Amino acid sequence: MRVVVTGHNGYIGSVMVSLLRAAGHEVAGLDTFYFEDCVLGEETASIPVIRRDIRDVTVEDLIGFDAVVHLAALCNDPLGDLNADWTFDINHRASVHLARVAKDAGIQRFLYASSCSMYGAAGGDDILTEEAPLRPITPYAVSKVRTEEDVSKLADGSFSPIFMRNATAYGLSPRLRADVVLNNLVCWAHTTGRIRIMSDGTPWRPIVHIQDISRAFAVALVAPRSAIHNEAFNIGSNEENYQVSELAEIVRSTVPGCTVDYAAGGGPDPRSYRVDFGKLNRTLPDFKPQWNASFGAKELYSALQEVNLTLEEFQGRKYIRLTQFKHLLDNGRLDGTLRWVAEQEVARG
Repeated sequence: MRVVVTGHNGYIGSVMVSLLRAAGHEVAGLDTFYFEDCVLGEETASIPVIRRDIRDVTVEDLIGFDAVVHLAALCNDPLGDLNADWTFDINHRASVHLARVAKDAGIQRFLYASSCSMYGAAGGDDILTEEAPLRPITPYAVSKVRTEEDVSKLADGSFSPIFMRNATAYGLSPRLRADVVLNNLVCWAHTTGRIRIMSDGTPWRPIVHIQDISRAFAVALVAPRSAIHNEAFNIGSNEENYQVSELAEIVRSTVPGCTVDYAAGGGPDPRSYRVDFGKLNRTLPDFKPQWNASFGAKELYSALQEVNLTLEEFQGRKYIRLTQFKHLLDNGRLDGTLRWVAEQEVARG
């Protein structure tokens, strides 16, 4: 199958491309390369690339592909809080544009990287299925809800959107993110010997390794159309629902000599939800998760030791998405709409 992966140069895409190629797919990437130099370790394998902002993708860009895996997004709640319209413009409006263009190009499958964060302020003891009410509380989560609603309306006999509601991602990547919960705790433990918890540790988070996310997408790409057409799936496993305090203890047992520190006055985070992944297992039985939080923490800790990651590096722009965008904006590389500024304009400035 000929597959184009948007956001292939990002945290998840850098891993997914290799897995899809290993599964026998012919893969091309489409990216605007916000994180081109944000590399930890080895680069991903070279593939054909369409260097394009998803807001500008045309039918001609997508002619000849069988499927789109749409990962590209502003994946950061603090970034959405900084300027919500950036998130709605890129995550919602541009995603709907991309789906329409893909449909017009004759693409039959559109796998959308949605998010369990849409369940938001669920609270309580319920374990949430795909039928649960959506209660998004951040611009990022709202953008995912709006995109699912609008792209779903495009489904017909020749165009099948699939909504992959990923749990919170973790794990090692050539373009590591240190601003997702488990990775963040491991980075704090490695660089300072202290695991910093900003809440009271009680919020629930479903998490999933990026390799398992990639496996789920690979299975959905080739599943019978009747099983996946215009369907939503929570992506993860029931065993990977954790309270933040439990994740902290996993990291403490992984990184020798570290301690757990709770922020003074830290209360419960309103983003708290547990998720049921039974539909994924029933509908796509070929999906078999390979990772858990303990294995993922050990994998990441080993990699951080190998590169000798420092506190300054951990908190720098390479691994914190909001810091990278501020860097690009402050240096005139991006304009006020997060579009690249021509190099000659930067030089004149």
